[in-house]
Amino acid sequence: MAATVRAVRPRYIALAAAIAAAVAGGAALGFPAASAAPGPVGLGTAGTFAVLAGSTVTNTGPSVISGNVGVAPGTAVTGFPPAVITNGVLHAADTVALQAQSALTLGYNDAAGRTPATTVSSDLGGQTLAPGVYQAAAGLGLGGTLTLDAAHDANAVFIFQAGSTLITASNSTVRLINDASPCNVYWQVGSSATLGTGSVFVGNVLALTSATVETGATVSGRVLARNGQVSLDTNVITAPSCAAAPTPTPTPTATPTGTPTPTATATPTGGSSVPTGPTTATPVARVPSPRPSDVVPRGAPATGAGGASHGRNGALLAVGVVGLFGAGMALRQARRRS
Repeated sequence: MAATVRAVRPRYIALAAAIAAAVAGGAALGFPAASAAPGPVGLGTAGTFAVLAGSTVTNTGPSVISGNVGVAPGTAVTGFPPAVITNGVLHAADTVALQAQSALTLGYNDAAGRTPATTVSSDLGGQTLAPGVYQAAAGLGLGGTLTLDAAHDANAVFIFQAGSTLITASNSTVRLINDASPCNVYWQVGSSATLGTGSVFVGNVLALTSATVETGATVSGRVLARNGQVSLDTNVITAPSCAAAPTPTPTPTATPTGTPTPTATATPTGGSSVPTGPTTATPVARVPSPRPSDVVPRGAPATGAGGASHGRNGALLAVGVVGLFGAGMALRQARRRS
């Protein structure tokens, strides 16, 4: 038996070498090892808003906004009409808008803290990117077309972290292919965002300061600003219908030690509680909402740079399984001969 095992041992060595060569060859062919994909950013109640500002919402021209429009803690809203709101209402400094701003802060911090991030050039135009987290220490720009390839994973997430501004050129385009969804594209902007004239933009803008959507630009996603204003001009903004992602939990504060003092709880004597703060509701104008297919162009499979695809990782796994199976069969034959 010992002689048989010694005879089989070189087969194991050759088999291990073949598996190593196959894995190396797969990497050379562009089949990178699997990496953890990012999960969606939790927007909480801010996800019901197509437009949300901290100080003011202004509009010029006949914009069409599908989803809630809100401002808090500011109260100023101008240009509604001629702008119309479909599938939502206007919230000006009411409880709903204040809660949405709190949720936006959590979502912004969640997106800003995602790691590991791949550093990208300041101009994303002409690139094709796979799901992942992408970062530019300064500002992000877009001239031309940026293609986001989900590799047929409808849950694939793309997160962009801009250290300062986000500025898209006139007539620039964010293009989704292979089941990519506007629900899962996030733009965390360290100061202000500007979407250029006639641009076709996709994703959720989470701006620390303000956002400007220039004349004729369309957005399949959301334009959310924490502290400043959102300015619109003859735009079509459609908040997509998305499954709710878990809302990030803020860091808990320390609980004081000592014996708690019981607190009496008042029992309601009737009626229902009414949220404090003024609530302004805008009648819903039944204007046909643009279909996502009208806003988000689709195209052929991507061929550019980007992260790992699930199909490629599956190929590597198949190579490993075949190798292990062959090793097991060789050992079994050795034992039978002995």
